[in-house]
Amino acid sequence: MAALFGLGRLQPLIEDPTVENIEVDGYDTVWVSYADGRDERVPPIADSDAELIEILQLLAARTGNAERTFSSAHPALHLRLEDGSRLAAVAWTTPKPHVVIRRHRVRDVDLDDLIDLGTLDSVLAQFLRAAVRAGKNVVVTGLQNAGKTTLIRALANEFAPMERFATIEKEYELHLHDLPHRHPRVVALEAREGSAERDAAGRRAGEITLSDLVVDALRLNLRRIIVGEVRGPEVLPMLEAMSTGDGSLCTVHSRSAQHAVDRIVTLCLSAGVSMTDTFAYRLLAGSVDLFVHIELIDDTSTGGRRHRFVSQVVEIVGLGETNRPANTTVFGPGSDGRAVPLHRPQCLPELVRVGFDPSLLDQRNGTWTLPLGARP
Repeated sequence: MAALFGLGRLQPLIEDPTVENIEVDGYDTVWVSYADGRDERVPPIADSDAELIEILQLLAARTGNAERTFSSAHPALHLRLEDGSRLAAVAWTTPKPHVVIRRHRVRDVDLDDLIDLGTLDSVLAQFLRAAVRAGKNVVVTGLQNAGKTTLIRALANEFAPMERFATIEKEYELHLHDLPHRHPRVVALEAREGSAERDAAGRRAGEITLSDLVVDALRLNLRRIIVGEVRGPEVLPMLEAMSTGDGSLCTVHSRSAQHAVDRIVTLCLSAGVSMTDTFAYRLLAGSVDLFVHIELIDDTSTGGRRHRFVSQVVEIVGLGETNRPANTTVFGPGSDGRAVPLHRPQCLPELVRVGFDPSLLDQRNGTWTLPLGARP
């Protein structure tokens, strides 16, 4: 049954609730990362690299809203599995096929749940809850596997129950449309790769990009737009959506909240339109209200575990004297790296208006109660 209708020998790993990531480096080298920080090698998932590629091609043909190709002409594959996991694979450009499956173990999550997981403390949770209710545009930043998608889910679950919003993703990962008890009016949009044929402009036939979907979403009577991951030309329509609306969310890969500013500007300049860095900084300053950075510390090599926590919240307060966005570090790393209150934001009156208690920002050590290594 697994071979015919599932993922073959991968199926038991996908069904294991303790599995976090699966890495396949050729058919016979398979590593599994568990939620408790363990990395273990498991038996081969195919009898040869050729069979592994056949499995991936079958998945590409039957998974998602549109068929995706995986061949020497299209040697990269990105798709969403039925359980919501994200699969990425490459072959032909490497000596052997490589596959990574990232599982989303925590879907129905809110900010209180992230307190229990050790990602936030109660002060930061109240601050972010108020920011969402006040309609602040938030960019969540961090490295790969830091927990950006999980935090976006938690922030979205603070929306008013009857708010109409859209999620825009390469492959469905947020799965907010699968939570009708929380979000009865969500519009979930997924990009489409298109075929191998290209038109005169070099665009794949039938391709629907994130940029296309953001533009389409602006006509769907939405209050908010969530872009699962901004990493290309979609940055421009996303910033324009933020500048004309309120309460939108997106994620960006970066090493820090401050670095995310330059990364977004770099994406703007590489989007294929005529733009200067001054205009890009101006667009960002008029669009983004808060950067929230998640830190990932991996101590598994020394017998420890992985720790994910918010380390920074930076407020953008318009353009500075050097034509770069002026910012205030509202929360910054404390003695152990976890975010503690540092400064009062310029938007504090708006947060107070939706119920935030400003005295919480006087707790300079936050409300982290356990040492970092003792977190669950």
